[in-house]
Amino acid sequence: MTPAVWSFEPADGELLVRTGVAGRAARLGHRLTIAMTRWHATVRWSGADPVAVELTVEADSFEVVRGEGGVKGLSGPEKTVIRANALKSLQASRFPTISFAADVIDKTDEGYRLGGRLEVCGKTHEHVIDLRTEDLGDTWRMSVESGVRQSAYGIKPYSILMGSVQVADDVTVSFTAIHAKDG
Repeated sequence: MTPAVWSFEPADGELLVRTGVAGRAARLGHRLTIAMTRWHATVRWSGADPVAVELTVEADSFEVVRGEGGVKGLSGPEKTVIRANALKSLQASRFPTISFAADVIDKTDEGYRLGGRLEVCGKTHEHVIDLRTEDLGDTWRMSVESGVRQSAYGIKPYSILMGSVQVADDVTVSFTAIHAKDG
Protein backbone atom coordinates (compact mmCIF):
# COMPACT_ATOMS: atom_id res chain seq x y z
CA MET A 1 0.00 0.00 0.00
CA THR A 2 1.31 3.44 -0.93
CA PRO A 3 1.50 5.97 1.91
CA ALA A 4 -0.54 9.16 1.50
CA VAL A 5 2.58 11.36 1.16
CA TRP A 6 6.13 10.79 -0.06
CA SER A 7 8.72 13.36 1.04
CA PHE A 8 12.05 14.13 -0.62
CA GLU A 9 15.03 16.21 0.54
CA PRO A 10 18.59 16.66 -0.78
CA ALA A 11 19.70 13.37 0.84
CA ASP A 12 17.26 11.61 -1.53
CA GLY A 13 18.50 13.14 -4.77
CA GLU A 14 19.80 16.23 -6.52
CA LEU A 15 18.42 19.36 -8.11
CA LEU A 16 20.72 20.90 -10.73
CA VAL A 17 20.56 23.92 -13.02
CA ARG A 18 22.69 23.97 -16.18
CA THR A 19 23.36 27.19 -18.04
CA GLY A 20 24.62 27.91 -21.52
CA VAL A 21 26.59 30.84 -22.90
CA ALA A 22 25.49 33.37 -25.53
CA GLY A 23 26.87 36.52 -27.13
CA ARG A 24 29.56 37.42 -29.67
CA ALA A 25 32.34 36.13 -27.41
CA ALA A 26 30.43 33.14 -25.99
CA ARG A 27 33.50 30.88 -26.30
CA LEU A 28 35.08 32.90 -23.46
CA GLY A 29 32.30 32.01 -21.02
CA HIS A 30 31.59 28.93 -18.95
CA ARG A 31 28.62 26.59 -19.18
CA LEU A 32 27.75 26.20 -15.51
CA THR A 33 26.39 23.33 -13.47
CA ILE A 34 24.72 24.66 -10.32
CA ALA A 35 23.42 22.60 -7.41
CA MET A 36 20.46 23.80 -5.41
CA THR A 37 21.29 22.41 -1.97
CA ARG A 38 18.18 23.20 0.12
CA TRP A 39 14.86 21.98 -1.20
CA HIS A 40 11.89 19.88 -0.21
CA ALA A 41 9.42 17.96 -2.39
CA THR A 42 6.24 16.04 -1.64
CA VAL A 43 4.06 13.72 -3.65
CA ARG A 44 0.49 13.25 -2.41
CA TRP A 45 -1.26 10.01 -3.28
CA SER A 46 -4.85 8.83 -3.55
CA GLY A 47 -4.61 5.05 -3.49
CA ALA A 48 -2.07 4.04 -6.13
CA ASP A 49 -2.24 7.34 -8.04
CA PRO A 50 -0.21 10.51 -7.45
CA VAL A 51 -2.57 13.51 -7.26
CA ALA A 52 -0.31 16.45 -6.33
CA VAL A 53 3.40 17.29 -6.41
CA GLU A 54 5.05 20.25 -4.69
CA LEU A 55 8.67 21.37 -4.78
CA THR A 56 10.07 24.31 -2.84
CA VAL A 57 13.66 25.47 -3.30
CA GLU A 58 15.51 28.04 -1.20
CA ALA A 59 16.79 30.49 -3.82
CA ASP A 60 19.98 31.24 -1.89
CA SER A 61 20.99 27.55 -1.74
CA PHE A 62 22.91 28.09 -4.95
CA GLU A 63 26.30 26.36 -5.29
CA VAL A 64 28.43 26.42 -8.45
CA VAL A 65 29.57 22.83 -8.97
CA ARG A 66 31.59 23.27 -12.17
CA GLY A 67 32.11 25.37 -15.26
CA GLU A 68 32.87 23.89 -18.66
CA GLY A 69 34.45 25.76 -21.54
CA GLY A 70 35.86 29.23 -21.18
CA VAL A 71 39.46 30.29 -21.44
CA LYS A 72 40.45 28.62 -18.16
CA GLY A 73 38.84 26.68 -15.32
CA LEU A 74 36.80 28.41 -12.62
CA SER A 75 38.60 29.30 -9.40
CA GLY A 76 36.99 29.39 -5.97
CA PRO A 77 36.80 33.21 -5.95
CA GLU A 78 35.20 33.18 -9.43
CA LYS A 79 32.55 30.72 -8.20
CA THR A 80 31.85 33.10 -5.31
CA VAL A 81 31.38 36.03 -7.72
CA ILE A 82 29.11 33.93 -9.96
CA ARG A 83 27.01 32.97 -6.94
CA ALA A 84 26.70 36.61 -5.81
CA ASN A 85 25.68 37.74 -9.32
CA ALA A 86 23.11 34.93 -9.61
CA LEU A 87 21.56 35.72 -6.23
CA LYS A 88 21.23 39.33 -7.34
CA SER A 89 19.60 38.26 -10.64
CA LEU A 90 17.22 35.94 -8.77
CA GLN A 91 16.43 38.70 -6.26
CA ALA A 92 16.87 35.99 -3.62
CA SER A 93 16.54 38.37 -0.67
CA ARG A 94 13.17 39.61 -1.98
CA PHE A 95 11.94 36.23 -3.30
CA PRO A 96 13.54 33.60 -1.04
CA THR A 97 11.83 30.57 -2.60
CA ILE A 98 11.28 29.06 -6.02
CA SER A 99 8.34 26.66 -6.24
CA PHE A 100 6.58 24.23 -8.52
CA ALA A 101 3.13 22.83 -7.73
CA ALA A 102 1.43 20.28 -9.98
CA ASP A 103 -2.17 19.21 -9.61
CA VAL A 104 -2.68 17.72 -13.08
CA ILE A 105 -0.88 14.38 -13.25
CA ASP A 106 -1.30 12.00 -16.17
CA LYS A 107 0.29 8.56 -16.55
CA THR A 108 2.63 8.19 -19.56
CA ASP A 109 4.60 5.26 -20.97
CA GLU A 110 7.76 6.41 -19.15
CA GLY A 111 6.22 7.83 -15.97
CA TYR A 112 3.99 10.86 -15.52
CA ARG A 113 3.28 14.24 -17.12
CA LEU A 114 2.93 16.92 -14.43
CA GLY A 115 1.03 20.11 -15.19
CA GLY A 116 1.21 22.96 -12.75
CA ARG A 117 2.61 26.33 -11.83
CA LEU A 118 6.26 27.41 -11.59
CA GLU A 119 6.98 30.50 -9.50
CA VAL A 120 10.32 32.28 -9.81
CA CYS A 121 11.04 35.85 -8.68
CA GLY A 122 7.40 36.35 -7.73
CA LYS A 123 6.16 35.54 -11.25
CA THR A 124 4.07 32.43 -11.89
CA HIS A 125 3.53 30.61 -15.19
CA GLU A 126 1.99 27.31 -16.19
CA HIS A 127 4.70 24.69 -16.60
CA VAL A 128 4.56 21.06 -17.77
CA ILE A 129 7.26 18.49 -17.05
CA ASP A 130 7.67 14.84 -17.95
CA LEU A 131 8.75 12.75 -14.97
CA ARG A 132 10.46 9.47 -15.83
CA THR A 133 10.14 6.61 -13.37
CA GLU A 134 12.31 3.51 -13.23
CA ASP A 135 11.68 0.40 -11.14
CA LEU A 136 14.98 -0.59 -9.49
CA GLY A 137 13.56 -3.50 -7.50
CA ASP A 138 13.40 -2.20 -3.92
CA THR A 139 13.33 1.47 -4.97
CA TRP A 140 11.93 3.84 -7.58
CA ARG A 141 14.15 6.31 -9.44
CA MET A 142 12.45 9.48 -10.61
CA SER A 143 14.06 11.96 -12.99
CA VAL A 144 13.09 15.15 -14.77
CA GLU A 145 14.80 17.51 -17.17
CA SER A 146 12.97 20.70 -18.04
CA GLY A 147 13.82 23.97 -19.77
CA VAL A 148 13.08 27.33 -18.20
CA ARG A 149 13.39 30.70 -19.94
CA GLN A 150 14.75 33.19 -17.38
CA SER A 151 13.31 36.28 -19.07
CA ALA A 152 9.78 34.85 -18.73
CA TYR A 153 10.21 35.31 -14.97
CA GLY A 154 11.69 38.80 -15.17
CA ILE A 155 15.29 37.62 -14.83
CA LYS A 156 17.79 39.44 -16.98
CA PRO A 157 20.54 36.91 -17.79
CA TYR A 158 23.90 38.04 -16.44
CA SER A 159 26.33 39.48 -19.00
CA ILE A 160 29.80 41.00 -19.12
CA LEU A 161 31.90 42.84 -21.70
CA MET A 162 28.94 44.94 -22.82
CA GLY A 163 26.87 41.84 -23.55
CA SER A 164 29.57 40.03 -25.54
CA VAL A 165 29.45 37.16 -23.04
CA GLN A 166 26.18 36.33 -21.34
CA VAL A 167 24.35 33.53 -19.64
CA ALA A 168 21.93 32.01 -22.16
CA ASP A 169 18.29 32.89 -21.48
CA ASP A 170 17.22 29.22 -21.46
CA VAL A 171 18.48 27.07 -18.58
CA THR A 172 17.92 23.37 -17.96
CA VAL A 173 16.69 22.18 -14.59
CA SER A 174 17.17 18.51 -13.72
CA PHE A 175 15.92 16.59 -10.74
CA THR A 176 16.74 13.00 -9.78
CA ALA A 177 15.59 11.18 -6.64
CA ILE A 178 15.31 7.67 -5.27
CA HIS A 179 12.45 6.49 -3.06
CA ALA A 180 12.12 3.13 -1.33
CA LYS A 181 9.10 1.06 -2.24
CA ASP A 182 6.68 0.76 0.63
CA GLY A 183 4.72 -2.31 1.67
